[in-house]
Amino acid sequence: MNILILGGGGREHSLAWAVMQNPKCDKLIVAPGNAGIAQIAECADLDIMDGGAVARFCEENAVEFVIVGPEAPLAVGVADRLREAGVLVFGPSAAAARLEASKSFTKEICDAAGAPTAGYARFTEVEPAKAYIREQGAPIVVKADGLAAGKGVIVAMDVDAALDAVDDMLGGAFGSAGAEVVIEEFMEGEEASLFVLCDGSDILSVGTAQDHKRIGEGDTGPNTGGMGAYSPAPVLSPEVEARAMDQIVRPTMSEMARRGMPFQGVLYVGLMIEDGQPRLVEYNVRFGDPECQVLMMRLGAQAMDLMHAAAEGRLGEMQVNWADDHAMTVVMAAQGYPGDYRKGTEIGGLDDLPEDSSHIVFHAGTKAEGGAVLASGGRVLNVTARGETLSEAHRRAYEMADRVDWQDGYFRRDIGWRAL
Repeated sequence: MNILILGGGGREHSLAWAVMQNPKCDKLIVAPGNAGIAQIAECADLDIMDGGAVARFCEENAVEFVIVGPEAPLAVGVADRLREAGVLVFGPSAAAARLEASKSFTKEICDAAGAPTAGYARFTEVEPAKAYIREQGAPIVVKADGLAAGKGVIVAMDVDAALDAVDDMLGGAFGSAGAEVVIEEFMEGEEASLFVLCDGSDILSVGTAQDHKRIGEGDTGPNTGGMGAYSPAPVLSPEVEARAMDQIVRPTMSEMARRGMPFQGVLYVGLMIEDGQPRLVEYNVRFGDPECQVLMMRLGAQAMDLMHAAAEGRLGEMQVNWADDHAMTVVMAAQGYPGDYRKGTEIGGLDDLPEDSSHIVFHAGTKAEGGAVLASGGRVLNVTARGETLSEAHRRAYEMADRVDWQDGYFRRDIGWRAL
């Protein structure tokens, strides 16, 4: 089978790595890819936001299956355009992708489905939003309604920070994504993520993970796209997972189908868990980044079979075969991220690192130039390892991270601290 993956980050490198383990993959193309992906697959220069261009590329290159990595192409309907062209695709329609693309839409669906989530209100004007914040008090959560690259959520521990967030969002800091804000109750508990494949009718859990959003150790400092992750998440016990599937995921999928927008792809279910009770924080309509990296490390070749079954509506006949193992990924970022950072710095030592079923460095923001690997983004490498215990995975990941020769790199040394 000829397969195309859309995207060029760490998530897509891990998807490409898992797909390449599967003997059913004859040829893999990734667009646009990165320096690490280029070592295992063909990379293509393609506008992944243009569904027509992607469909033509599939026809010209005899692509039989497309896996859409990031949320932005899904939100603009690239999966719809591929389906119209008769190309098998893993990823939801634009209508179903609103579960990530609009926070207020998700709240409306949760209300209709009876899915437990935070109390909320939505606003398009500054003064009513501020009045609501003053009335509710802090801590409180302010979210830009639309897609803001993982940065449109402010957990305000005092009222002034929440008021500033409203000024920023409704004042245009996130463009059209912040034209409406959703203000939510602050939920106590521990956050974790559940990943569920959906084919429009059947659903199948494919694992749990926990990530670290903040830049600093001890989960301090500004939010990032994620500084590391581990799988499984101990707080998401089988009992808690069963509750989340029954009380949150199934009712949501039924409501989406009832509205004529059945969900097909992967549903990232962000949960807050307190006293064994899960509540929904948010839905995303793609694999998390860096959670995908630890999931793919544990799933291996079967990941492709599971995604293929979801795309073909065959999930009911599938099951996940888990090893009793753990995986951890440590994100190496450019100094200064998530603020201003330099690009183009050289990374050495990668060729000397082990690469096997227990050790791999997934590239995120890299490019190859003149035989060297250069940093080209904020989050640059995902140093990933697995082991029989989380402690073993932790040791292996940090041993590799310490051997990367990159003067401009920064990484947290406490990934997994809650579980460890």
